[in-house]
Amino acid sequence: MPKLLKALLQRLAWTLPVLWLVVSVVFLLIHLVPGDPVEQMLGEGARTTDIAALRHAYGLDQPLGHQYVHYWMRVLHGDFGRSIRLNDSVAHLVLTRYPYTAELTAASVLLGMLLSIPAGVAAALRRNRWQDQSIGVVSLLGLSIPGFASGPILILLISIKLGWLPVSGAGDLSHLILPTITMGTALAAILTRMVRTAMLEELGQDYIRTARAKGLPERTVVYKHALHNALIPIVTLVGLQFGALLAGAIVTETIFSWPGIGRLTVSAISNRDYPLLQGCILAVGLTYVLVNLFTDVLYMVVNPRIRD
Repeated sequence: MPKLLKALLQRLAWTLPVLWLVVSVVFLLIHLVPGDPVEQMLGEGARTTDIAALRHAYGLDQPLGHQYVHYWMRVLHGDFGRSIRLNDSVAHLVLTRYPYTAELTAASVLLGMLLSIPAGVAAALRRNRWQDQSIGVVSLLGLSIPGFASGPILILLISIKLGWLPVSGAGDLSHLILPTITMGTALAAILTRMVRTAMLEELGQDYIRTARAKGLPERTVVYKHALHNALIPIVTLVGLQFGALLAGAIVTETIFSWPGIGRLTVSAISNRDYPLLQGCILAVGLTYVLVNLFTDVLYMVVNPRIRD
């Protein structure tokens, strides 16, 4: 337990500089925009007095160092400013939309794992046979079709032509199915190849031949020994893809009118609502960092050698 606690504290300590970097980049976002962001918020033809008042309201007329310290103080107190267009606190808007994106992302990861692990194991056990080749073709097809193409196709076939599921919006479980399929199948195509590669590597190890020589059932050899040791690269990829799905949900949420962070980000960009845009990007960035920290912790659970 002391070694495990020490390892967790070390990983948490390495996470803190990354969190600092994420918050700093989000702060600099409004200063990296070409031109005057205040004029872009108000649009062309805005009066000089209105521009000066808005710049003073957001503290943009102060020195950059003072703005940076003030921004950090507000972030530590959970104050991310107010949305210009929606006239509401950014924290409230992000917290309202965040559960929808988290639900969609978690469902997509779950679907991807349910599809990829059995398919990858089957492809590894039947290497170079027709089953392996068929799974390879299907996974390549899943990689080749982007979400902005598969989403409208699913809407046309399942929602409009067959009328089985709702076209857009959020509500009961039926509204979640099509967006989950759009994102989950793309993830499954990536994970299937990783599972196959990891399983082939493990099935060629000496301990697998020893387990089979002892007369253990093939199911025990494959799923208890080989798959358990092959989970390290799979866990790594799932952790990275979880963050990528959060960012990639922008396209899927826009297609299906899903009220998540992605759609809120698009709205903030189109309305030039920079405080809201900063809050959305910060929420996604912090989630990405925390998911990677959680992935490091899972290493210790999956592989005892790392824990020791």
